[in-house]
Amino acid sequence: MASPDDNLPSRLARERPPPPSKAEVDEFYQNARLSLPTPLRLPLASVLSFLAGFTLGTAQGGKAAGLRFRAEHAHKLPTSVRGWYLYHKSKNYHMAYGGILEGIKMGGKVSFWTTAMSAIEEMFDSYRGTADLFNTVTSCVTVAGGFSLWNRFSLPMTARTTKAALVAGIVYGGLQDLVGIARGRPIGYVDWIKGRLGSPRQEQRRSQ
Repeated sequence: MASPDDNLPSRLARERPPPPSKAEVDEFYQNARLSLPTPLRLPLASVLSFLAGFTLGTAQGGKAAGLRFRAEHAHKLPTSVRGWYLYHKSKNYHMAYGGILEGIKMGGKVSFWTTAMSAIEEMFDSYRGTADLFNTVTSCVTVAGGFSLWNRFSLPMTARTTKAALVAGIVYGGLQDLVGIARGRPIGYVDWIKGRLGSPRQEQRRSQ
C-alpha cells in the first residue's frame, strides 16, 4: 500500500500554476516602464548608475591624486632621467589608485540614490495603480530632499537641488511616457485627457 508521501510529487505538480502564456508575458513587458519589468529595471538602473558614477569618479579622483602628488613632491623634484622615470611611474600609480578609489565611492553613492529613486517610483506606481510622469517627479523630489538632508545643505542649496530634481523628473518621466505611448502602454493622465476630449465627440455622434 502506497503511503501519502509517495503521491506528494504528483500532487505538487498538479497544484503548481501553469506557466504564463506568451501573450501574458508580452503584456507584462508592455505595461512596464521602458518595457522593462521592475525585477529587471531596478538592477539595471543600479548597475548603469554605478558605472556612470565610477567613470566620473575615476576621472575626478585620478586628476586630484595627480595634483596632490605634484604638490607633495614639489620640493624634491628629481634631477636625473632615472629619477624622472621613477617620479612619473609613482605619480601614475597614485593617480590610478586614487582614481579607482574615488570611482568606487562615487559609483556607490550614485547607484544608491538612483536605486532609491527607482524604488520610490515603483512604490508610487503600485500605490496609484498607474505609471506616469507624476510618480517620477515625486520620486525625484523625494530623493532630492533626502540627499539634501543627508548632506546638510543650506536652504538655498536645498531649493536649487529640488528645482534640478524637478526638471530631471519632468524630462525623465516625460521620456518614459513618450516611449510608453509609442509602445501602447496605458498612461493615466493621457487616458484621462483622451476621455475628456472624446466624450463631447461621442455625445455629438449620439445626438446625430
